[in-house]
Amino acid sequence: MVAGPAANSGGGDEIYKSLPNNCRRQWFRDPGLRRLNIGIFLTFASATANGFDASLMNGLLAIPQFTTDVVQDSSTNVLGLMIAAISLGGLAALVPAGYVSDTLGRKICLAIGTAIMIIASITQALTTGPWAFLATKLILGVGIAFILIPAPALTTETAHPRSRGAVTACFQTAFYWGAIVSAAATLGGLYISSSWSWRMPIMLQIFFPGLQIIGLILIPESPRFLVAKGKKEQAFKILSKFHANGDDSDALVAYEFDEICEAIQREQDATTGSSWKMFFATPGNRHRLLICFLVGIMIQWAGNGIVSYYLAPILKSVGITDPSQQALINLGLQIWNAIMALGGAMAAERFGRRPLWLISAIGMLFAFSILTALSAVYAEKGDQAAGKAVIAMLFIFFGFYDIAFTPLSFAYPVEILPYKLRTRGLSVTLTTVFGAGFFNQYVNPIALEKLAWKFYFVYIGCLVVFIVLIYLLFPETKGRSLEEIAEVFDGPVAETEAHRSASVALSIATEGDLKGRVLEEKVVAAHHEEV
Repeated sequence: MVAGPAANSGGGDEIYKSLPNNCRRQWFRDPGLRRLNIGIFLTFASATANGFDASLMNGLLAIPQFTTDVVQDSSTNVLGLMIAAISLGGLAALVPAGYVSDTLGRKICLAIGTAIMIIASITQALTTGPWAFLATKLILGVGIAFILIPAPALTTETAHPRSRGAVTACFQTAFYWGAIVSAAATLGGLYISSSWSWRMPIMLQIFFPGLQIIGLILIPESPRFLVAKGKKEQAFKILSKFHANGDDSDALVAYEFDEICEAIQREQDATTGSSWKMFFATPGNRHRLLICFLVGIMIQWAGNGIVSYYLAPILKSVGITDPSQQALINLGLQIWNAIMALGGAMAAERFGRRPLWLISAIGMLFAFSILTALSAVYAEKGDQAAGKAVIAMLFIFFGFYDIAFTPLSFAYPVEILPYKLRTRGLSVTLTTVFGAGFFNQYVNPIALEKLAWKFYFVYIGCLVVFIVLIYLLFPETKGRSLEEIAEVFDGPVAETEAHRSASVALSIATEGDLKGRVLEEKVVAAHHEEV
């Protein structure tokens, strides 16, 4: 076995780094971690499929044949409803999806959502007219709800503890890889003269759910779900197999298993009535609930929604009317987003969540204010230079959005929630996302038509409020395991005995190999007592 780098404290991540573990440092050279991480990576296709759809409407609206076959003579209200339909479909399915995920398992819920998306995508590609398209978008929304609820929890709860933070933060960055494929497909559609110009991109929606099927074969069920269902032996075998290559005596696995069991048992002992009531039972849980709600609002009303779904009308408003140019800008923007979001995910582990949230929101306020001023100059004076500068500011705005609002939109709610509330809290966030998104997407075209660039002031006001809320309400969670983040919200009473014992052992051990050996002996002894 190999020991991790020396630690300086008894924090959760530092204990994991100090414990000897039967895994190679480079995951791609380790058989257990290789299969696990490939499965996790393929499960990111949930976010990728969501990103594909989010970018799809931008591209489709630039294809003339799509307007002829699908949009037809629809009013602005109907167009807004078509674009917002996926949010409306998701709203009705989020709570049921959370129930299925907690009752039947993360993998079964994910499989249901995958099947729905594949069937709805094929059906949508074969339809014509606004109302048939609207119906299939509603069904797609149901499918997306059934994949977005279990997938972040499954990847976070199965990841090796030393890479858990990075895995959690990277999940939503996959959103933009779907957007890139979507933008490229709709760009290609401009050069097809038949209805396949828009049917082909829509049919590609089945690609990422197809990848997810492979991921479901490789990734195990969540050990935390199994412990909660009383299947502790099965959970321990999964941790041993994927986090220590089958070594049942591994110190890291022993510590991880004991901490999971103790934390979940505490949650179950504290539960009276339904799990939903737990959100209001303690100050810490009420704080978590408020954050889940705020994140859902923030990621839709930071100004990104108006650009994400209405890029083509915005480009037209500043003089860029050629469909090919619009499609190329959309593709370039998605590539830029993917790069910046991945950078933000890596920075979250190094610099912390709270600084990234604040830098992101302040940067967006700066960029969106300039974007508004430039749009006003172009609208009032027809200044071509101002119109081109709007494009540059869109990229700067999204760069700031991407470094925190993309990677942390799922990672932060998932990690601050204890197991019993994880999928329910994520349901709250996503219900807010879909609800705010539906209203946002439905209202935006009407407001843009009536107010043009003046409508941007609404988002400037929202960003100012978000900065204040982040500063007051968003604590730092860096350097803690999933179970130990509870201490941030609930205080020292939430500390598990496993963590307390390991912290004491770590503090009295000497530097070097002796630290790992002392800590290993304490953890393994405590594990045998628990078993």
